[in-house]
Amino acid sequence: MRIAKINRKTSETDIQLVLNLDGSGKYQIDTGIGFLDHMLSHIAVHGLFDLQIQANGDLQIDPHHTVEDCALVLGQAIDQALEQRQGIVRMASAYAPMDETLAFVAIDLSGRPYTVVQAEWYTPAVGGIPTSLFPHFLESLATTARCNLHARLLYGRDDHHQAEALFKALGRALDTATQIDPRRSGIPSTKGTLA
Repeated sequence: MRIAKINRKTSETDIQLVLNLDGSGKYQIDTGIGFLDHMLSHIAVHGLFDLQIQANGDLQIDPHHTVEDCALVLGQAIDQALEQRQGIVRMASAYAPMDETLAFVAIDLSGRPYTVVQAEWYTPAVGGIPTSLFPHFLESLATTARCNLHARLLYGRDDHHQAEALFKALGRALDTATQIDPRRSGIPSTKGTLA
């Protein structure tokens, strides 16, 4: 079982997270930000990960620290659960439509963090989260998951739909990239190591 348990406590947030990469999409998430809970649930459901997150953050200031730290902890859990990354598919991509919106995410679990996000937002915030935090969430996740992550909103009009499509595509791409390829026994790299 590829399971990770992470506890992170700072002066800004207190987060407990449990991730099972080989789950069935069950989730129990409470970050204090309803829309963030909704987005994280898409990662679990569409990635077929079992995910538990309990987060308490300084929401009296704003949602930034909670959104950022949830991404950091989730990425750390992905990295921990993958262990040496032996036998994984490693690279994957997914499109996700949501009504008028189409999103695309490509991931390489290479051990080298890098993020490219191409997205146009139409409102300053959705669900109480500044839209500028969605690219920051992806950057933070990629840093601690040690992955190369490219995300693109091809088109759309509604920021709720755009965020939802991105997170659905993220879950789908992570699902495929983290799967074990039965044909592969070692590290999926020509140099014999990742990073």
